[in-house]
Parts: sequence; structure tokens; C-alpha cells
Amino acid sequence: MGYFPTTISQRIPEPLVPPLENGDCLDQKTFHERYECMPDDIHAELIGGIVYMSSPQKPPHSKTTHLVSCWLGEYEEKTPGTEVLAGATDIMGVESEPEPDHCLLIVPECNGQTSLNEKGYLAGAPELIVETASTTESRDLHQKKADYERAGVLEYVVVALRSRRVFWFTLRSGEFKEVKPGVGGIFRSRVFPGLWLDPDALLNLDRRKLLHVLRRGLRSKEHEAFVAKLAARRRRNR
Repeated sequence: MGYFPTTISQRIPEPLVPPLENGDCLDQKTFHERYECMPDDIHAELIGGIVYMSSPQKPPHSKTTHLVSCWLGEYEEKTPGTEVLAGATDIMGVESEPEPDHCLLIVPECNGQTSLNEKGYLAGAPELIVETASTTESRDLHQKKADYERAGVLEYVVVALRSRRVFWFTLRSGEFKEVKPGVGGIFRSRVFPGLWLDPDALLNLDRRKLLHVLRRGLRSKEHEAFVAKLAARRRRNR
């Protein structure tokens, strides 16, 4: 019997779906197909048509992210018709599929901007996004900011750990405008009345003060009126 050498291409078949690589330029459909074939411990985002693979996170990022979860979670609990998501894949556009650290949504039954697609993924622009940034600070303040602006995110917050600043942007006439803290150094959401943020308390990981300021906002007349408005929307949509 003759000997026929086996080529490398014959021995090792090419994968049907190529793996994602950092820096790939893809459309959302191709990115999503490849992402679903990646191992569960791999996290990636598509920002402006470019693939970004996540880096390992250090304790300061993790602690801050947890505190943001507490802050938003208490607002959700006191504001029926809103919902908090952490790290959820969001299909925003033909070149955009990010995984924001946190989203605060108005639910679809209350006329929110987002919905679930046929596969159960979040689709559309959340009303508010919060990103905790350390190694990703430049990306969050530039590429992601531009992506979220194009998609129609109404408010965008970046907790920049390296520069120890909190940036708050609000969408006006299709463009993000940075807003400064108001009275007492407190940010007050335009979209979610009663969502008050003390940036120093968040940066200093002062949970007690952070939630104390939030609870003041939750006792405001503006928050009471917002809860009533969401309830009315839900009744109309039944």
C-alpha cells in the first residue's frame, strides 16, 4: 500500500465559525454569531464595529460595581416600572452589541425604549447606562460614549476610577452634554426623578452616605409623581 502524507489542513479542520479576536472589524450579526460560539468565560463587546475583549478586573472595579448595583437596586425596588440589569448583552445597532456594567430601564409595559428580541436578548437603547471604568476609561469616554449617543441612550454615567471622577451625560438634541452636580454636589437624574447620586460617596465607597442621599431623592415629590406616571402607563397598556 502506498503512503500518502496527510497535510496539516487535512488533519486539523478549520472551525465552522471563527473565534473572536480583539480588534476584529465586524457587523453586529457576524459578531453575535461568533460570540455565541465562544466559551462562557469569554466576554466581548462590539463597539462601533470593533471587537473589544474584556480584561481581568481588580478589586477596586469590583467593589465599585457592587456599590452601583446597591444604589440602582434600591431605586428599582422603590420605583415599580423600572428594572436594573448588570452586564447584559444589548443589541443596539448594526455595529453595536455592548455589555454595559449596569442599565436602568423603564420596562416595555411602561413605554420604555428597550425590548427582548426573539432569542431573549435585550434590544434597543436603555434609558440610563452606568460604566465603571479603570483600564477602559478612554474607551468608555470616547468609543462607547459615541455608540451610546448614536443609539439614543438618554443618560450615561462613567465612574472613572483612575481619574477619580464621575461623568454624567444627558442626551439633548441627539448629542450627549455633560452635566455638573447640582446643589450639595449631588447629581439628579433627569430621566429617573429621585435617582440622586453623591459622586464623592461612590468614589470613596461610602455606602451609608451614598444610600442616604438616594433615599432623600426617593422621598421627593418628583419621585412620587414619577411612580404615579409609570403606574398610569402600565394601566393604559394592559
